[in-house]
Amino acid sequence: MALKSTIFKASLQVADIDHGYYADHSLTLARHPSETNERMMIRMAALALKVHLLMSLCQGDARVGFGAGLSDPDDPDVWLDDFTGRRRVWIEVGQPDERALTRARSRADRVCVYAYSNAVPIWWAALGPRVQRIDSLEVWSIPAEASGSLARLAERSMQLQATVLDGQLTLGSAVESVTLEPERLK
Repeated sequence: MALKSTIFKASLQVADIDHGYYADHSLTLARHPSETNERMMIRMAALALKVHLLMSLCQGDARVGFGAGLSDPDDPDVWLDDFTGRRRVWIEVGQPDERALTRARSRADRVCVYAYSNAVPIWWAALGPRVQRIDSLEVWSIPAEASGSLARLAERSMQLQATVLDGQLTLGSAVESVTLEPERLK
């Protein structure tokens, strides 16, 4: 018998001071049985860092959400679609290969990757030169110590505040907060 995904609910208050975006989002995340809390919370952080694109790309006429994640490799981890159904932003979490990024780019206007773990420099050294030609691709590295700390914020029902200021994200609950500064690789 296959294990089912665990459903998490989150109320996310975003104050993106860098981009002038302030909004509340009610979100549902399905965590695949093989997905860690760390990876799930990196998806949440990626959404918080890019949700401002609802306004700057789509003037508010869009929706944002989480894909099937590990359950479906052809689905983004986080997506932003305008109301015409056009996929504006495709966000991957982890260390995707060149083929996955090329496929994502063919399905969305913009692709963003948020890589995490101590192995990111090795992954990027091998992949970086091969993906320089992919336009509209952003690659970010999340510091390993910060990504590990994000896992402690995971609860089945979450009330989170996200503040983006000077390129740093502070994601916190009533009990704890984590600050991280993604490093742009591409």
